[in-house]
Amino acid sequence: MGRQAGVVMHITSLPGAHGVGDIADSATAFIDQLVKMNLGVWQILPTGPTAYADSPYQPLSAFAGNPIFIGLNLLVKSGLLKATELQQLESLPHDRVDFGQLIPLKQALLKTVAMRFLARPELNRSVHYETFLNLNGSRWLDDYALFRVLKSLHDERPWPEWNRKFARRNAAALKKISKEHQAEIDAIKVVQFLFAQQWMKLGEYAKDKGICLFGDMPIYVSLDSADAWSHPEGLLLSKDGKPSKVAGVPPDYFSEDGQLWGNPLYDWAYHKKTGFRWWIERIEHAVSQTPLVRIDHFRGFESYWAVPSDESTARNGQWDAGPCDALFDAMEASMGTLPIVAEDLGVITPQVDRLRENHSLPGMVVLQFEVGNEDFDPTSIGRNSVCYSGTHDNDTTLGWFFGNGDDTRSADEIERNQAGALKHTNGTPETIAHDMIKLAFSTKATLAMAPMQDFLALGSEARLNTPGTTINNWSWRMPPGHLQPDLMQSVREFVRESKRNPKI
Repeated sequence: MGRQAGVVMHITSLPGAHGVGDIADSATAFIDQLVKMNLGVWQILPTGPTAYADSPYQPLSAFAGNPIFIGLNLLVKSGLLKATELQQLESLPHDRVDFGQLIPLKQALLKTVAMRFLARPELNRSVHYETFLNLNGSRWLDDYALFRVLKSLHDERPWPEWNRKFARRNAAALKKISKEHQAEIDAIKVVQFLFAQQWMKLGEYAKDKGICLFGDMPIYVSLDSADAWSHPEGLLLSKDGKPSKVAGVPPDYFSEDGQLWGNPLYDWAYHKKTGFRWWIERIEHAVSQTPLVRIDHFRGFESYWAVPSDESTARNGQWDAGPCDALFDAMEASMGTLPIVAEDLGVITPQVDRLRENHSLPGMVVLQFEVGNEDFDPTSIGRNSVCYSGTHDNDTTLGWFFGNGDDTRSADEIERNQAGALKHTNGTPETIAHDMIKLAFSTKATLAMAPMQDFLALGSEARLNTPGTTINNWSWRMPPGHLQPDLMQSVREFVRESKRNPKI
């Protein structure tokens, strides 16, 4: 793809009139702004339907789309909504996502849309809709729709807490409930179709404008997901859906207790016996949505941190062996060259590096982690890498530089990072956010990225996520009009000076 520069910006963070960014008007307007800034890559966080703590990294499905991202203005144009029906969303905050208010309001609107869609034969019998059902039904859609209905019938509790016959997928019980709730199941499928249609149009628009969409995929599935419920054989679960060990990472930069994610672990022996078919389908699905995909926690493919499920922190775990080359060999045999970026942050060993290098996968360099190290040399960053000023898990560069009340770093560490940042950027405290972006852009890394908050030079109030916490995350939104012409011109200059973004 050549030497490129880009931005990290989640769909939720886009400006828009209906309480959250969307994959229609909001996203296409943002692409137009990227073109003006000469940024050629847009990295998006996972787009699956969320549940626990609204985290995109704990989706209810590895294949479904998040309905809250569906653009409503397009549904008005198609006659499935009335403009007046959107007014209830227009009073929602514009500077953050209020998930508690947004989700039930948008769910109700989309249910109305689905019922109107199903009542119009020219839509529900269209070739496009039938093709969508045929392509996705048996692969994931049928299970996902039934899972969502059953979850609703069980007061949204996780599936291991459901009535035993449903948790264990008794065939007769599932057939009966499917027949009784066919209308709800059909409505869920319609909403997924609408998401897929809008996403396809977004991909086409991005391609036409010379923008590469860069997706993000969690390594693990959530226990409370359609994937775990419909394919428990691929996970280390008891018959009752209980994991004996769960995923996490040991103490690291973000947390002295480590991070206890709680996801079930894969039964890699099972996946190897099946030729890694589920994984191949998952990657193929991800690549069908975005031409480039980052896999979160890549090191878990070499070995993963397994924590007993009764632990309250991730301190007391152990490293267990992952699938290593066998998984990637199988994916390459099926797909050819893999358009994957390996998130190789954290406790990285020579074995993890070797796995990534064996398959020519780019790794990541995050300047916030590096500039404070005495031996850091920006010229040592290789071409086959993606260099970031910071990521969605970091504080903004401005917040990181100055420190804030929630910072767990010592005063010495903050001072060391400040000194390193100023040394390597030849910048000033007042301009440090843009100085770090320019440093990332100046490296040999084929792809250089920065979060939108760094382009806007915002402080800790704009932080998107704090790892290890479950409140006040994922809700930041870029206020309308924040991307002014003079800023866009400045970014364009950063790109020009770094000789990035030839035409894709």
